[in-house]
Amino acid sequence: MYHDAMPGTAEHLASAAPVSGYIGFDPTAASLHIGNLATIMLLVHLQRAGHRPVALVGGATGMIGDPSGKSAERNLLDETTLRANQAGIRAQLEKFLDFNDSPTGAVLVNNYDWFKDFGFLQFLREVGKHLTVNYMMAKDSVKRRIGGNEDSGADGISYTEFSYQLLQGYDFFHLYKNLGCTLQMGASDQWGNITTGTELIRRLTDGQGKAYALTGQLITKADGTKYGKSETGTVWLDPKLTSPYQFYQFFLRAEDADAPRLIRVFTLLSQAEIEALEAEHAQNPGLKTLQKALAKDVTIRVHSEAAYEAAVAASQVLFSGGDLAALDEATLLDVFAGVPHLRVPRTGAADLTLAVLLSEATDKQILPSRSEVRKLVQANGLSLNGQKATSPDAAVAELPLLLDKYLVVQRGKKNYYLVELS
Repeated sequence: MYHDAMPGTAEHLASAAPVSGYIGFDPTAASLHIGNLATIMLLVHLQRAGHRPVALVGGATGMIGDPSGKSAERNLLDETTLRANQAGIRAQLEKFLDFNDSPTGAVLVNNYDWFKDFGFLQFLREVGKHLTVNYMMAKDSVKRRIGGNEDSGADGISYTEFSYQLLQGYDFFHLYKNLGCTLQMGASDQWGNITTGTELIRRLTDGQGKAYALTGQLITKADGTKYGKSETGTVWLDPKLTSPYQFYQFFLRAEDADAPRLIRVFTLLSQAEIEALEAEHAQNPGLKTLQKALAKDVTIRVHSEAAYEAAVAASQVLFSGGDLAALDEATLLDVFAGVPHLRVPRTGAADLTLAVLLSEATDKQILPSRSEVRKLVQANGLSLNGQKATSPDAAVAELPLLLDKYLVVQRGKKNYYLVELS
């Protein structure tokens, strides 16, 4: 996980316990995602090592946007939306960190609380004068944006986003002064913002304050592409945005080349346990021993044991030829909670053909046209309730519905839909 640290960071952690270290989380979405989980694990390890993790929710900086890793200006959100997002983020962090009043108990802070009454002129006089524009422009995240042109794919940077590193730097100083926080951590693309904070602390304390920086590696796939995206988009920690089944399947589908690193980053399994799993996996990679252990561990910690078991049950039904007809309604809905649930009015549906049902009647979410349904049926690529569809012209009234109202549609190998005649 380790990428870089300022000189003296290791010695500081070894000699001063507990060290208070913080990571900032962007509240511009209603949920954290897989990329955030990697940095959450930095806080988890910090707490397990006898130190105090501080999670900062950027209620103020979230209104501005961080230019790091971005090529375009971020949309700004209102305070009400940000507050709602922050509540969801705290609930997610509580699954990983122990929030209590002990010296190592996790702390949650919101930088809106100290920025909301900080006047613009006051900020310029007390903070802005301590860093030069030259220093701020030297940061890679700014340099990539400052000369916006068509070739770079960037569109320049506003003063709003340019000021972000100054605000984040002041966050570090505020936590240093009020919580004794001497360490900031984050992903490697945050190095510029973090070191701005250490420099600001030094200058605002006349050279007496010492603060440290530590970054983890960005989590990427073996081919170098960013990790955390599925076929349907970002993998969120909120079950309303990414169901436990989809979450479990995302890790289960990890490539063999990625799994060894992912299981080290996202789980708390010991080195001996991981090496034993790797040896077992090498004997028969087709069994996906590593991926199953990874998916189990992360799904249980992000969601729950029950959610994990439901995801495994769904996988067995979907990929091991389980008997759909044997499932009661509650179990059926649970097993397919992670797939699109399409409702079609029963009135008149009985007069439709399968081709119409799977195209126009379901708003073309399954297939775009009747002809596409025909092609898929002819190619044996369409299944209904676990059985291959044989005729695109079959009447819906003649289809064997589950519980007299459900139709599980499988398109290809991985795409499932639950159609309900309501």
